[in-house]
Amino acid sequence: MGADLPDYYFRVRENGALVFRVDTENRQRRIEMDQIAVVNIRNGEIKPHGDRSLSDEDIDVIREWMAERQATLAARDVDDILRAVDHLNLTTQWAQSRATDEQLEAVTDALLLAMHDLRGVLVRRKADRLMKGDEDS
Repeated sequence: MGADLPDYYFRVRENGALVFRVDTENRQRRIEMDQIAVVNIRNGEIKPHGDRSLSDEDIDVIREWMAERQATLAARDVDDILRAVDHLNLTTQWAQSRATDEQLEAVTDALLLAMHDLRGVLVRRKADRLMKGDEDS
């Protein structure tokens, strides 16, 4: 079992992770996890836990995990948005074919305001990208 486990374990939390060194090479053959650091993904900070000092290998492994985690979170963001597009399409179909007048009354204003806000942001950001593209040409 020990050979199958990684040397480090990252307990994910909202802003990053707690980093543990995994040890299975002990007399009791138990899995021991020793916290060595706290990682903040948002600001890139790596704080040694307690009085510890991190080795170059520790830092390298943590930075690699941080890069992979940021890529995973970015991919999830895009996937969440594409799911929102699907949900908007399903909402449109529901409003057109199944929604009662009472249901539409309950959601119409909130949906219209949210869609208006989203449209404004998207149009503004697209215009910014187009203007930047013209400047780069």
